[in-house]
Amino acid sequence: MTKLFLSVHVLAAILAVGPVAVAASMFPPALRRAQADRDDVAALATLRTLHRICRVYAAIGVVVPVFGFATASSLHVLGDAWLITSIVLTAAAAAVLALLVLPSQQAALDGVSAPATGDVAVGRRVGSRLAMCTGVFNLLWAVVTVLMIIRPGSTTGV
Repeated sequence: MTKLFLSVHVLAAILAVGPVAVAASMFPPALRRAQADRDDVAALATLRTLHRICRVYAAIGVVVPVFGFATASSLHVLGDAWLITSIVLTAAAAAVLALLVLPSQQAALDGVSAPATGDVAVGRRVGSRLAMCTGVFNLLWAVVTVLMIIRPGSTTGV
């Protein structure tokens, strides 16, 4: 059963977190293009699509920690420091996505969709902050991935 849990966990991480990481990283440059030409319908459609990918795959991504806990439980490693650290970093990544990235994407989308009345510098700051938050999200997932592979101090042999 452990191999099944681990397989689903890894597949879910690749298929759910991967698209969020890529789409979220593509959003800030697409936002800059949309802000530069507010009449570009394709740029706005791209932003909407990227945001939808982030929202939908973030919801699907709940499978990753569920099967991660199932795997850890079957391996009897729930108390290991590397796993606890990974859990904390995963929770931090989820919080960054849910509380910073997705709302900022929605606000940016709303700003680009509205008639041009705002300050251009404000729009650039939103894009820059969004890029930074996305980078933090991706960095957290990179660290979690490395911890899951290296598992410092693990003796499970998996």
